[in-house]
Order: sequence, then structure tokens, then C-alpha cells
Amino acid sequence: MSAQTDLLRQDKRQQRRSLDSSLQSQHAEQLTQLFLQEGLFSQHQKIAAYLANDGEIDPVHIIRQAWGLGKQVYLPVLSAHENSLLFALYEEGMPMCRNQFGIDEPNSAPEHWLRAKHMDLILLPLVAFDAQGNRMGMGGGFYDRSLADLQQQNSRTRLIGLAHEIQKVERLETQSWDIPLHAILTEDRLYLTTAR
Repeated sequence: MSAQTDLLRQDKRQQRRSLDSSLQSQHAEQLTQLFLQEGLFSQHQKIAAYLANDGEIDPVHIIRQAWGLGKQVYLPVLSAHENSLLFALYEEGMPMCRNQFGIDEPNSAPEHWLRAKHMDLILLPLVAFDAQGNRMGMGGGFYDRSLADLQQQNSRTRLIGLAHEIQKVERLETQSWDIPLHAILTEDRLYLTTAR
């Protein structure tokens, strides 16, 4: 990882953390309105989302909409065995537990966790993005490892990054293992990409 990438990651994390709570809430609501206007649920039934952390744009309203439409919502869970993410069913009011990074996960048995290829739609958090569909994550590579098998097959799983508009950059450095997204949605607009 280059020093420039490191600096960009720190800068963008700081920018999103510096948004005050009222602006965070406003962005989350605008994001949800755009998500619904664009018909991004379409025929998708198994939706993977995340619980916002470290200033990430919050998909909480999208999750509630999904529940209201009778869709299944999943959250990423850290699989220590595979050093990657699997996805656990997330239902309102269910027991949660904290992972090693202090993020809540559904408290469910590993045999019920699913791989990325079993999701119809995955909503990913990110630190920075460009309009070409490239995503910079937190640097741990968990999503890259989890999504790697989607590149190997003609996957129907759609990948949409969620971000604040301030997280956009002109062009990200990419690596061979980076997984391009099909779209990125911010509080302002939808960026459709040429990924796969």
C-alpha cells in the first residue's frame, strides 16, 4: 500500500467523521429516497447491508424499507476461520454481539452464515470511491477476500457502494484483487459504472 493511499484513507475517514449528526441523518434520508427512486431493490430478495460505523453513511432506513417489503436482510460477520466476511440473517430486535473491531453482528450460529454469492444485492461501506466504480475500504481486505469468488463466476450478485458525496475522488489507485462495484450511491446521485 502506498503512502499516498494511506494518506487518502486517513483524510477521507476524517472527512466523513467530521460530518455532524444532523448532516449524517439528512444524508441517510436523502440516500434512502434516491435508493427507492432508482428502484435499486428491483427483484432482489436477499439484501446484505451493514451497520454504520466511523462516519459511514447509514443504511438504516434502507434496511427498514427492506423489512417492510418482506425482504431478507443480512449483515457481514467476521469469519475468523476464513479471515473474511460471511453474511448472517438480520432481523429486528434479534440478539447481537460485538466483533473484534467493536461492530455489532447478529449472534447466530456459523452454520447459518452465507457466502457473498448467495446474496442478490450487497450494499458496501467505503472510505473513498471514483466514478469508475473503484472502492477504497478500511484497508483490512475483508470485503475483497469475501467477494473474490464473485469474479470467478458469472455472478448475479449486484454490488452497490454507499457513501457521502465528499468521499468521491477523481481516480483511485487499483490493485488486481480489487472488486469493482456496479454502482455507487451517495446522498446526491447514483453513479452507474461499467463493472462486469
